[in-house]
Amino acid sequence: MKRSLFFILIVALLVTGVWGADKQSDRKAVKEAVLDYVEGLYQVQPERIERSVHPDLWKRGFWNDGGAYKLRPMTYEQLVNLAARWNKDGKNAGATSPKEIVIFEVLDQTASAKLVAEWGIDYFHLGKVDGRWMIMNVMWQSPPPK
Repeated sequence: MKRSLFFILIVALLVTGVWGADKQSDRKAVKEAVLDYVEGLYQVQPERIERSVHPDLWKRGFWNDGGAYKLRPMTYEQLVNLAARWNKDGKNAGATSPKEIVIFEVLDQTASAKLVAEWGIDYFHLGKVDGRWMIMNVMWQSPPPK
């Protein structure tokens, strides 16, 4: 009986250790996907968007240019094109632009995260597709009024 209990304890410790290592690896990969997204836009590198965002992206946001918020949908293709030009002159983002990433949760197949960036706040749903973490959904808004 003691031997069985000892064996079960050892197996449980090994499984949790391995699962914990996988979870850390997944958290890092989720953060890298969000970092690719923001740096793809900041550094005019659309290939980073292509690497981190799923082509079936659903992106919706609320932009406020001083009046009322306006709903702004965006497709994957529009996002890739935006990354190729948004900061081309270096005036939209620079070395001190925010890129604060918070990972809320990482499960085995899905994850959620938040990004504070130059344009506002983005909330992400990510999925693990063929072993790679990809951004599937983005809900965002421009910075709230101060």
